[in-house]
Amino acid sequence: MKKILAIVMALLLCTAVFAACGGKGGENTAPTLEGVKDTASVEAGSEFDALAGVTATDAEDGDLTSAIVISSTPELTFTNGKTTPSTPGNYELTYAVTDSGALTTEAYCTLTVTRQTQQETEYLNFDFDNDLQPESHGWEGSIGGSAQGTAALQEGAYVFDVTNPGGGDGDVKLAKAGFALKAADYKIKVWAKSTAETYAHILARDENAEGWSTFGGEYNVRIGTKISALEMNFTSAGEGSAELLIHMGKITPNPNNPDDTTPEAFKVTIDKIEIYEITGTESYTELYGNDFAEGVADVTVSAGDGAAASVAEADGAAQVNITRYPNGGGVWSIKTDVLLDGVTIENGVKYQYSMKVTAQNAQAGELLVESKAQADKNRANFASISLEAGETKTITGTFTSGVSVSDPVFRFQIGNASAGVTSNTLTIDDVSFGKLTGDKQTVKTTDRFMAYGRGSENETNPDYLWDTFNGTDEDNELGVGTIWTEGGSLFYRIDQGGTTDWHNKLFFGYTVNPMVLEADSYYTIRLTIKADKPVSGTLVLNTLGSWAPRLTQALDITTEEQTFEFKTTDTFVLDMEFELLFQFGSAALAEMGEVTLEISELVILQSKVA
Repeated sequence: MKKILAIVMALLLCTAVFAACGGKGGENTAPTLEGVKDTASVEAGSEFDALAGVTATDAEDGDLTSAIVISSTPELTFTNGKTTPSTPGNYELTYAVTDSGALTTEAYCTLTVTRQTQQETEYLNFDFDNDLQPESHGWEGSIGGSAQGTAALQEGAYVFDVTNPGGGDGDVKLAKAGFALKAADYKIKVWAKSTAETYAHILARDENAEGWSTFGGEYNVRIGTKISALEMNFTSAGEGSAELLIHMGKITPNPNNPDDTTPEAFKVTIDKIEIYEITGTESYTELYGNDFAEGVADVTVSAGDGAAASVAEADGAAQVNITRYPNGGGVWSIKTDVLLDGVTIENGVKYQYSMKVTAQNAQAGELLVESKAQADKNRANFASISLEAGETKTITGTFTSGVSVSDPVFRFQIGNASAGVTSNTLTIDDVSFGKLTGDKQTVKTTDRFMAYGRGSENETNPDYLWDTFNGTDEDNELGVGTIWTEGGSLFYRIDQGGTTDWHNKLFFGYTVNPMVLEADSYYTIRLTIKADKPVSGTLVLNTLGSWAPRLTQALDITTEEQTFEFKTTDTFVLDMEFELLFQFGSAALAEMGEVTLEISELVILQSKVA
């Protein structure tokens, strides 16, 4: 009998052990925690329910929500998942749950306890119900001769809606008279697009000449369906006066091909016109040159965030092979450095560079000149790059350094993949870097057809704090956009998306017209927004004059109107000047085409510290 009892007990013990170690499937699985937020906030003296929306489940044990244990550093006391913190600051919360098989799962949350405040009140309410008209900056559009259509300032641009281009190129034109000249070279860049491909002549007419005479012109310039810069260069030998002309009437570039002509109906949109005045001369002294005929010792590659890349010499060039792009991360996840061996960059000195780059697949990113050892902290220049599949491009740049750098590199940051691209090969060749000396100066004037922002009549008007900055405003390759108000909303149209997050920016508050926020307060930003295409970006509340964000939030904007609320979690001792940035730019945006965002409400609420 005793033997039988012993056998039964042994069987029961084995069954219990088996159940604890796996039960049904033979192998125990760890429990799961759901609903734990990365961050949370609560006012000091107010109750915080750490378990609100949080659950724990286990495949073997079922619902384990009641078994969740919460701990905090610094220490907080939790009762049934609730706590009432009294001291402002950041607390790191750990959620832990253990199943019957002794497996534990943890999740983490940063709880910010803010100071006690008075009742929240409205601090700023941006009024978009003004419908101010765009400014012409002396440009005048006209439809004459037998042409039919309209020329009007609208939606932050100069728009020509043509139903008949007339009988000559001057029947549809945009003109700026009385443009003062001096002994200089001039470059005109007209950022334009058309609903149907068409042509333009860009001219500089000599207003002081007898009869028709020009300083120069560019003829039969194609206006495409995607916005791009139409360029014209001319030289003035001395002081004078020019009428700058953009003719968009009937143009037949090729008389032998009747189809190669101005279409009968089209709509041209001109976002901005840039005028460069170039005086003086300069000479170039090369400080570094490399055609990689002797190898790629000066080139290194680093890859992070799950990416994989290497460099090798191939056919007398440096070949960067990207075998895997990162999961997440950004442009910085893959870096290719070309060490400018023997070069020291001096503060206040002007430099020029060039190199030939070929991409097997489409690739965008950034090209920096900075310290190899102190990336970001000792940067001499920042530019963007963009290459199409199979394209070979000579990349050039000129800059005056604001820092001294003893160990400079060209740093290609190329961690973002283009749509559908999983691997890539970039070839770098014929690198040249040198110093520019002389008295050459370039003065750039930008005529933007907007009622707001820098260069407008409302540049310093505190009622109109909004403006836009786009990559091409600083002569980068990508990024064009404009803003206007209509029907109580603010519109930001991205006509050309850039590839990095600073290529397309809408902001509230800038150097000469800042947004001032008072000290000893918390702020809530309430935003109602939509777009005509789904688009993602980032909202940043940043201190003017430096990069020190007080709030950073991702924005996923849809075609349906959404209202977002974002709260600051720290205060400051003095009143401070801020910019509220809406940043866009990615490989996906660059391929998206025109995107228009509409903000129907933007309110900032203030909670003063009690």
